[in-house]
Amino acid sequence: MSTPDPSEDYARPIPQASGHPGGRRAPEFDENQSFGEFDGQTEDAVVVDTRRRVSFARAPREATRGEQASPRAAPAPPPPPAPPASAAPAGRLPRAAAVGAPPSRPRGRFRWRRILVGLLVLVLAWLTFMIWVPVNAWRNIERVDNQPRTIVADTSGRNYLLVGSDSREGLTKAQMAEYATGPDEGGRRTDSIMLVHVSDRGGQPVVVSIPRDSYVPIPGNGTNKINAAYAFGGARLLTETVEQATGLRVDGYLEIGFGGFASVVDSLGGVDVCVSQNMRDELAGIDLKAGCQVLDGKNALGYVRSRHEDPRGDLGRAERQRQFLGALMKKAATVSTVLVPSRYMALADSVSKGLTVGSSTSLADALAVAQALRAVGSGAGLALQVPVENPALQTKNAGIAVKWNTEQARVLFAALRDDTPLTAGTR
Repeated sequence: MSTPDPSEDYARPIPQASGHPGGRRAPEFDENQSFGEFDGQTEDAVVVDTRRRVSFARAPREATRGEQASPRAAPAPPPPPAPPASAAPAGRLPRAAAVGAPPSRPRGRFRWRRILVGLLVLVLAWLTFMIWVPVNAWRNIERVDNQPRTIVADTSGRNYLLVGSDSREGLTKAQMAEYATGPDEGGRRTDSIMLVHVSDRGGQPVVVSIPRDSYVPIPGNGTNKINAAYAFGGARLLTETVEQATGLRVDGYLEIGFGGFASVVDSLGGVDVCVSQNMRDELAGIDLKAGCQVLDGKNALGYVRSRHEDPRGDLGRAERQRQFLGALMKKAATVSTVLVPSRYMALADSVSKGLTVGSSTSLADALAVAQALRAVGSGAGLALQVPVENPALQTKNAGIAVKWNTEQARVLFAALRDDTPLTAGTR
């Protein structure tokens, strides 16, 4: 249908042609004049154009009732937007769209939290492993009664007796031949005796070697070499003899034999030691050249046992023992030992099989000794020897023995007893 033109609200007169009947010319139409007048004359006729203009534009129209019911009447709705890649599966609402659900957190923060939790679990597991291994090994260590019959008054600091015995327990015949220990003929003696002093006042730890041939009184057995006390009465009599000779209270006892010593060294893959001179000792089973080198269990055992090729004899051997134990503890505390589970467990296993401790000695005591030896090996502790007056004292009952310098030894042990720092005069 066409729409009415707004300009058709009035009628416009149509001028007549000159051939109008009666010979009259149709007057000119002036749009300013009112309808019905032309130049003051009454119009003869007015023709009104009643034709309507047609527009070809389709006008909107109302739909009929039937058309409203038809699905074609309404325009097609626009297509819904495509769901995001992380949209929830069909039939499930996204987490953020669930009623009452909190907005989801950024995925990056959640990922970092999981990583931190994982790292924390690993650290806790590693710490548990580091603690469990020595505690479990400590349960399997052999214990011996070393409590003396006569108790010495308690002294300042803590003092531990560290003993290396000639025990061949656990060694096969092949190992005895390899280590040049000789056959087990019964009886046990000490190859090394050391006092380890740990200060309660934060002072330097001190390791004092006691020559095994030291000529001292042995309770109930007269005067003899100190290592004879071990042969006469084992760990108990040796502990009592050391306490009586030094005036120091022994708070813990640790002993290791030939086989245990070599096994500990091998569990570490050898120990770095600088040999001061060529050493060839068939009785100790070694042939070492001067210089820094890695000693395995066999050569390490011979290195700390040899004395026949050392011009200083037993005193030179005691010095090598302190040197080697310091290097051993230093190697045991390295990252390559602690962070390698197999080596860490092998060390703990070899210690548990080769070490013997006093009945009242705790794991904390053993760790204190290990830390003191490590400090000595790194230069943070003092390595001393009992002052000697005569290294070749001829005795009536024990052959050649070592005689202490009584006065200097008394000053040294008094300083340890009072836990006072050692000066140049007391070393």
